[in-house]
Amino acid sequence: MFYGEYDYKIDEKGRIPIPPKFRNALKDGIVLTPGAEKCLTMYTALEWKKLSAKLTGSGLSRSKMRKLSRVLFATAFSTRIDNQGRIPIPAPLRDHAGMVDEVVIAGANTYLEIWDKTLWEEEKKDSQDQAWQIIETLENT
Repeated sequence: MFYGEYDYKIDEKGRIPIPPKFRNALKDGIVLTPGAEKCLTMYTALEWKKLSAKLTGSGLSRSKMRKLSRVLFATAFSTRIDNQGRIPIPAPLRDHAGMVDEVVIAGANTYLEIWDKTLWEEEKKDSQDQAWQIIETLENT
């Protein structure tokens, strides 16, 4: 399970550190994809396989599956943590997420999100009220 938020800087080669507490869980490989919002999504190799299997067996029409595959799989990037605990973020993914200098790695249960720090602060502010309302609803059921 991934939780918490961690601030880092992108180095001159487009690399970011991975929080030390997550490195063991990510040691078998990482898959990065553009997120639904203006962020990146980081999956463990196992979670990526689960997601792929779920999508394949989802019952989507062939045309919808092709469109989804083009967006999700064509833009995915596989990587590993280097000896200094960093991963490279390819330029197209950095561009998608508007990442320039400072980033936040945020836990999201079974995956991580990587945000430009300024965009993360905006997203967090926008999402916080809705999140508490959802939690209240879940607690009352």
